[in-house]
Order: sequence, then C-alpha cells, then structure tokens
Amino acid sequence: MKMKTFSKVLAVPLTMVLLTACGNGDNANGDSENVTLSLYLTLTEETAVNAVEEVIDEFEDEYPHISIDANFPADAYEDSIRVRMASNDLPDLFDTHGWAKNRYGDYVADLSDMEWVENFDESMEPLLKDEDGKVYAFPLNQANDGIMYNATMLEELGIDLPETVDEWIEAMETIRDETDNDVSPLWIPGNDPYAIGQILDQFSTPLLVTDEDNNYEEELLDGTFDWSNYTLLPETMMEIKEKDLMNVDALTASPSQRAQLMAQNLIGFTFADGAFGRDVYELNPDIQVGTMPMPAFYEGDEPSWIGGERHTMAASNNSENLEEAKLFIEFMARPDNARKVAEGTTLPAGINGVDADNYYAEYYEKWSHIDIQPYFDRVYLPGGMWDVYATTGSDLIAESITPEQVSEIMEAEYHRLRRENNEDDEEEAN
Repeated sequence: MKMKTFSKVLAVPLTMVLLTACGNGDNANGDSENVTLSLYLTLTEETAVNAVEEVIDEFEDEYPHISIDANFPADAYEDSIRVRMASNDLPDLFDTHGWAKNRYGDYVADLSDMEWVENFDESMEPLLKDEDGKVYAFPLNQANDGIMYNATMLEELGIDLPETVDEWIEAMETIRDETDNDVSPLWIPGNDPYAIGQILDQFSTPLLVTDEDNNYEEELLDGTFDWSNYTLLPETMMEIKEKDLMNVDALTASPSQRAQLMAQNLIGFTFADGAFGRDVYELNPDIQVGTMPMPAFYEGDEPSWIGGERHTMAASNNSENLEEAKLFIEFMARPDNARKVAEGTTLPAGINGVDADNYYAEYYEKWSHIDIQPYFDRVYLPGGMWDVYATTGSDLIAESITPEQVSEIMEAEYHRLRRENNEDDEEEAN
C-alpha cells in the first residue's frame, strides 16, 4: 500500500511532493499527526456539492492523514464568514464568492508559488491576482452571466437572437403575439428581490460602461456620476411591463417555479444560474435552454458577458494547517478534478487545460468572441448597493416609485454608502 502511494506522489510536480512531505503529518519530532481542514463553500446545487465531495473522498484516500470537514451553509454562508472574519478565525479553506481582493484580500494566503497558477485563464487572472503578483484564490469555475432563453421556442417562431435591447424587446413582442399571451416573454421570480437586483446589475454594464459614448467608469469611481444617466434602465423595465412582456406575478413568483415553467414551454427569456438548463432537460428533454450575453443598450455597441469570479477556494493566511490546505487546492486543480467541479456547476473551468463538457458548452463556444465584464456593483458601487438594487427594482415593478425616483434613491444611497465606506474621503485625498 505504501509503495502504491509513493508511486503516485512521484508522478506529480516537485512542489506538490514538497508540500506532501511538509503536510504529511510529521511534526518537528518526526511524530505522525492527523489534520482536519475546515472548508466552507457557497455551492448549493446538489450536482456541484456532489462533485466537490467526490474530489474530497479521493483526496482523503490519497492522503489518509488529512480529513476535510466540508460545509455548504447556503444562505447562512456570508453571515457566518463575516463573523469569523471579524474574529480572525476564518476556515482553513473558504469561498471568496466574488470578493477575493476587496473583502478578503488581507485574510487570504498568497498562492502564487503553486503549480496551477501557470494555467490561469486570462479572464480570471486580473480578478484573482494583483499587480504585486499575489494570488488570492483558486477559481473553481468562472461566471458567464447573461440571459437564459427558450431556444426551442425561438427556433419555432423564427426569432433571431437579439444583440441589442431594442431587438430583445422586439423578440419578446413576437413571443407575446404569436402565443396569444400564453407565454411569459420575460419571467422574473420576484419573491426573491435579489433576482430583480441581479437583472438591474447585469444591465448596468451595457448601460454605463461598454459603449464608448456612454462610458461613465471614471465618474462612477470618483463619485461624480450623474444618476439621471441611470434612468433609462428603470424606464426600460417599465416599458417591458407596460407592453405585457413580463409575467404578471413578477413580484410574487418563486425561483422554484422557473424550471418547471420553462419545461412546460411557458417562458421565453429569464435570468437563472448555470444549473437551470440541466434542470429543465431532466423535466423535459424536448426543451432546449440557451444562454446569450447581455444585449447592448446602444447601437454600435457589442453584447457582453457579465461575470468573472464565481466559486473559488482560498486558504486563510491565519490557518495552522496552511501547507495541508494548499496541498488540497493543488489536488483540486488537477485537470480531472477541476473538470468534475466545472461540470458539476455547469460553468467553464477557471484554469486552462481543463476540457469540461457542460450543458451550455455550445453557447459559450458560439459567443467565445464576446468579452467578459466584471459584475457592475463589485467595481463601481460601494458595498451595500446590492440591497438598493433589489428594493428599488421591486418598488418600481410595484409602481410605488417612478423611474426618476429610482435614480434619485440610487444616487442618495450611493453617496451615503461611499461616505460610510470612506470612499469619498479617499478620492479627496487623491
């Protein structure tokens, strides 16, 4: 048994051998020690959790002195990690879920000396590596968020994929007219206000960033942005509602209904996570779900994917088992293991050299020429604006506020939160 394990170790890179030797449970006196690593991830989908647990089982077989205590706390994840971060007691391994640099940067170990780093996907490297070379986390996958659509329905109705917001609205009008209003051209599960916030956040990028003549990056970052330029987005949402292109129960519908309704051919477009297409296929293999990048707001601009960092694995720089934690990350980065997790999450892998076969592979290939833009709020808005997106979006659809009032509230909260986060003081100092 020992000979078998030894031969496997010889087959891996030298740094891993060194890590294995360091983390092999031998202390300075040569005594054997067992180690348990705490792991917290934001994964919730069963297939994704199963994929990670499968890799953990294989790791524990190969390194029997190391156990992984895996936790998937779902909605309680962020609060749990915030509490542990405040007491400098983060898990040995944890998911930075989009905040590797800005929130967790001072708490994570530098992974730049690890073998997998040379395989960084070019779209992920700027998000997880800084100008000094520090690598903040290993990307389990990468997000390509856009709009999900009923590919079967669009083909039957002869609808070309829209590349602008105007074309998208025209496509939804065709669905409304050709199906006698039996289908929701756009279906929103608004009993989760963050679902509405997600839509507004994704559309903020083509509205305010990607078009050369409507680029407000500098103003958004230095606090001088004129929020009347945002009003076009809530106006567009109201146009969609007033044209009966949105489900009538948009404020009360639950995300749990989404796959079932799509499988019944009752949805044209919606916003959903990576597992959606696979869930629909399991309910009705005759319905094909496609994914497309966010359409451009302005003529002449290109569509854009929204995304970057989705699920990651970082090591706490305060961990007493840092070497073992890095050993597990290196194991996770092996191509076969990275492939399992990427396919389990139905997203592209975060490193090169991983041939993941997932539900949307043909769509990612079709739109491979489209740039991935970072999530708007993570770059341009102060922390806390996600809640404002959600509440203003819900109030707008409820018609309790106007599009102009949405912009006024966004502006007021943007400045309040910048002051709370001391971002205005930093700009003045600069």
